[in-house]
Formats: sequence, C-alpha cells, structure tokens
Amino acid sequence: MKKITLIALSVFAAAFTASAQTQKFGHINMQEVMFLMDEMDSARVELEKFSADMQATYNAMVEEYNTKIATYQQMSANWTPSVLATKQQEIQDLEARLQQYQQNAQMDMNNLQQQLMAPISRKANEAVTKVGKANGLVYIFDLASGAIPYFDAAQSMDVTAQVKAELGISPDKKLPVPQGQSQM
Repeated sequence: MKKITLIALSVFAAAFTASAQTQKFGHINMQEVMFLMDEMDSARVELEKFSADMQATYNAMVEEYNTKIATYQQMSANWTPSVLATKQQEIQDLEARLQQYQQNAQMDMNNLQQQLMAPISRKANEAVTKVGKANGLVYIFDLASGAIPYFDAAQSMDVTAQVKAELGISPDKKLPVPQGQSQM
C-alpha cells in the first residue's frame, strides 16, 4: 500500500512539474495602453471641459466674496450694529458656500472620471483577455500597477503591442512628453 501511494505521489509530482513548466505568462503596461486609447482622449476633453466650467463658477463665487469683503472693509465703520451683523453673516455664509462648492465639485469630478473610465477599462480588459487566450497565457501581469516586484522578461511575453493592435491603437502613437521634459 505504501508503495502504491509513493508511486502515485511521484506521478502527481511529475505531472505538476511538467504542467508548471509549460505555463506561459505575459505582462502589460495597462496604464500606457489605456492612456493611448482614443476613448481616453475623449474622456480627457470632457473632464477638462467639466473642470473649466466648475472653475469658472468657483471664480465667480470668489469674485462675489472679494466684493463683499471690500465693501465690508470700506463701509463697516458707517453701518449700524444690525447691518454690520447682517453683512458679517453674509460673508460667513458665502465662505461656507465656497467650501461646500469645492467639496461638491471634487466629488462630481471624481464621479465623472469613474463614469468615463469604466467603459474604457472594460474595453481594455476585454482586449487583454482576448490576447491572453489567443496566446495561451495563464496570467497577464500589469506592470503599471506596481504589484509585480520582479518578472523575468525572457519567460514572460509582453502583450502590450498586441493589446494595442487589438484596440486599434497605432504603433506610432506615443505617450505625450510632460511639459518641460524632453524625450530621450
């Protein structure tokens, strides 16, 4: 009985070792791929427009606040205590509205970004899945997430170019260089 168990374990270990040696792994820079997608360009434009609209509203509120402060500073000596208290309350209310607007604007911006990114992320993940299946890969690791402290490039297939092709991203399309930096 011991001999049969030992043989079975040996066969299992050999099969597992052979299976592990034939597994194929891939890696990708998902951040780069998503950044280069045409849908991302549209999302960026929409986010920039939304941000500009929010900033214009905020600037108008700040201008109103500054006007009230200037008026208060110029006229406060001439006001009765009840008018003075009313004007102080108006300024405090406007300060609270400014703070609330900033918080709401940030939440709205985050919500819009998530809403715009969801279909982009879904499309990119579908392309990665398709490329992974087509290449018989067991895993594809995202190098952009920082969760992979080491990988052997010789034993891992870089599928970034294939996913870009699957998404219709031109091989000539490059990441923009941040202002003030030069490409090497």
